[in-house]
Amino acid sequence: MKKKSSIAWYVAIFIILSAVAITAYVFVSKKNMAPDVTFTDLNGKQHSLQALRGKVVMVNFWATSCGTCIHEMPKMVELYQKYHGRGLEFVAVAMSYDPPNYVVNYVETRKLPFKVVFDGKGQLAQSFGDVKLTPTTFVIDKDGAVLKRYVGQIEWQALQGLLDKELAT
Repeated sequence: MKKKSSIAWYVAIFIILSAVAITAYVFVSKKNMAPDVTFTDLNGKQHSLQALRGKVVMVNFWATSCGTCIHEMPKMVELYQKYHGRGLEFVAVAMSYDPPNYVVNYVETRKLPFKVVFDGKGQLAQSFGDVKLTPTTFVIDKDGAVLKRYVGQIEWQALQGLLDKELAT
């Protein structure tokens, strides 16, 4: 009798471990991965999100006509300056409806230190789930998974906590 109960115990442990492994696999495989997009910045240099793996990346969809975007842009610059040396990359994506000359003027007069892209055909916005509202900001981890999506004004303290945590690893 004892042998049968120990076999049943091993079978039960095997089933439990298998269930845990399957659950972990499903969880990991369902990570919300950022799209593998390529873009050209305002300086004509081509980049891809794939090439930025290993860094934490913020992708901010904005427009010069968006009051909240303009209000938060100096904070984005401060954030970039604070965390860039620790591995943060930042891509500001100007929406397709934004006049290109407004975008260029804003970037030049504010001396934005990060990559700025004009999404003339709306392909980047489409790739990120058809972004329509600005500002919309994505925080992407070092493996390319979307950690957080902010629509509208950012919760700055929570964002800094998230960046501190992600950049510490």
